[in-house]
Amino acid sequence: MFKIDPKEIKTGVLHSYMLAAIAPRPIAFASTIDKDGNMNLAPFSFFNAFGSNPPTVVFSPARRVRDNTIKHTLENIYETKEVVINVVNYAMVHQMSLASTEYPKGVSEFIKAGFTPVKSELIRPYRVKESPVQMECKVVEVKEMGDQGGAANLIICEILLMHIDKSVLNEDNKIDAHKIDLVARMGGDLYCRASGNAIFDVAKPNSSLGMGIDQLPESIRNSTILTGNNLGQLGNVIHLPDHTEIEEFRRRDFMKELFTRYGHDESTLQRKLHELAKTLLEQKHVEEAWKVLLCLNK
Repeated sequence: MFKIDPKEIKTGVLHSYMLAAIAPRPIAFASTIDKDGNMNLAPFSFFNAFGSNPPTVVFSPARRVRDNTIKHTLENIYETKEVVINVVNYAMVHQMSLASTEYPKGVSEFIKAGFTPVKSELIRPYRVKESPVQMECKVVEVKEMGDQGGAANLIICEILLMHIDKSVLNEDNKIDAHKIDLVARMGGDLYCRASGNAIFDVAKPNSSLGMGIDQLPESIRNSTILTGNNLGQLGNVIHLPDHTEIEEFRRRDFMKELFTRYGHDESTLQRKLHELAKTLLEQKHVEEAWKVLLCLNK
């Protein structure tokens, strides 16, 4: 393994490694206002949700590495203790990137990047009309993690009011991941688009405890065909198929063909069964994959 001791490399170099490794990161498109009413808009990818009661989000306008100065967003938050966090989807990503330009204080990124300011209901900063979800927040605390370039300034916010564009909701009024089409930051100049094959579901562990990978038969646990992900799927089940189910499955034509063709060579048969199980697992047919794997022992 390539090792990095943060104390032994320059902050800028460490910063690039962190951003490439801790990814993809959601983007907080933060709208603030100073005491004189000047609007500011800037994106931050040091951002996430941390609780729902109270609804808590945190983002960090870190001190600039190059000259140890702070950003207008942070200055405004110290003055007003309010911020609108707008999420960023693919339709607005290039405008959002333009808004990251460090214009002089008092110059509105709303105007420069072509965004539409919408008056908030509970706080002074404006919302971004083009964002599919806008969160009006009060700032609970600003936690300064240091006074040198690269130091984080954790802005802990409580969401007071959320605005969600109806076009990204499904029939149950839940946000549809495909409709909202979010983007996230990677390392360097790279972004990630949460759409198409980039979106997939993973079965959550059941309320009853799954058996765990350690309880899988040794021949399955040490398979050279099945991956760690496959074993995780198998270990998440509570009950295995019973003898009758396995025998019925084994009588299917494609299973009989496998046993007829490879039954004389147990090693080859096991490999073929594991390959079939892997295909079924990738198709999310976990119960059938178990039946395939258990056929060899019946």
